[in-house]
Amino acid sequence: MAFPRGLCTVSRLARRGFNGYRRLPSSDHRLPALIQTHFAGSPMTVLGCKDIYSWCLPSSYSIRHQIHHQTAVEVEQLDPFSLVADELSVLANKLRSMVIAEVPKLASAAEYFFKLGVEGKRFRPTVLLLMASALHMPLPEPSDGSVGDAVSLELRTRQQCIAEITEMIHVASLLHDDVLDDADTRRGIGSLNFIMGNKLAVLAGDFLLSRACVALASLKNTEVVSLLATVVEHLVTGETMQMTSSSDQHCSMEYYMQKTYYKTASLISNSCKAIAILAGQTTEVAMLAYEYGRNLGLAFQLIDDVLDFTGTSASLGKGSLSDIRHGIVTAPMLFAMEEFPQLRTVVDRGFDDPANVDLALEYLGRSRGIQRARELAKKHAELAATAIDSLPESDDEDVRKSRRALVDLTHIVITRNK
Repeated sequence: MAFPRGLCTVSRLARRGFNGYRRLPSSDHRLPALIQTHFAGSPMTVLGCKDIYSWCLPSSYSIRHQIHHQTAVEVEQLDPFSLVADELSVLANKLRSMVIAEVPKLASAAEYFFKLGVEGKRFRPTVLLLMASALHMPLPEPSDGSVGDAVSLELRTRQQCIAEITEMIHVASLLHDDVLDDADTRRGIGSLNFIMGNKLAVLAGDFLLSRACVALASLKNTEVVSLLATVVEHLVTGETMQMTSSSDQHCSMEYYMQKTYYKTASLISNSCKAIAILAGQTTEVAMLAYEYGRNLGLAFQLIDDVLDFTGTSASLGKGSLSDIRHGIVTAPMLFAMEEFPQLRTVVDRGFDDPANVDLALEYLGRSRGIQRARELAKKHAELAATAIDSLPESDDEDVRKSRRALVDLTHIVITRNK
């Protein structure tokens, strides 16, 4: 298996096309009326930001991935979540048991988003469990002949622990974000800070992080500990970048992408890499796992940013237009500013005045900002799928099925409506 070397640009990938996915519609019936009125019907265009997020691919990728994707989507229609449903159920029970505390009020707060019915779809644990299965292949230079193609039960348990840790870090970040954003809803219900107050919400987040640290230490792997500790640092850095950005940084696509990596993609990318490291895989395989998680995370957040404009409160579980009302400028608006530089003046004035919000939405509706943000998400989804396609070949059907599911997840991420 020849691994890709060096870096290449997103524009080079764009010329190869994105044949594995159907074209998204250029308009959305859920758009707010103001945007729908002006929404351009022109075809999507390739991103206009710096091509700093890329991975050099085998030249045969386009044809191979098109066939691969047709097989996965049109023939088999795998449900990635169903493949690990049993493990997710066990993981959910384990998480609820891990957040038990001596103080009942703290335990109740920490468990708030782990309860049945509000636990979410467990997207990140699903990715990590599928990645563990996708890397279930002969280890390079096994220490003895007994390793073969089997991944031991102990290894799987350790990889499941990564999924648990990742989910605890993720939920802790949600609790802290809701306090910082003064949010009143999350996942369709009242946010913890709204129900129990800011102080308890912050303490519950801290408690989850402490539980995650204890679980992390139990793995006794210094490289994995370093990776996940860096993730927590990135979460704090990203949130600080969002709160303290200058006017120029506020309107910079490069700054936005770096912040998005810290706040969203670092967790899933480094967790995927940790899965590979625990499996004893090569540096190249670990890097492919990292690239999958990074690009999937970026695609996920870009679609989140689009849905903040095109979604509804009912579908998102939170108020639509929440970003712009909090003064957060995301990809659709940044792309709109490239077309209408005068929008920068509106953004600099802030969005405390509803008239500025309406004016900004009018410019966005006249621009191709939403289409271009979707297109950028598609490019990152393509890069994620390519990382999976670049893994060493395997004849194991379970491995192949898990890899197809990981590719299908990239499609689910960019076509979701909530």
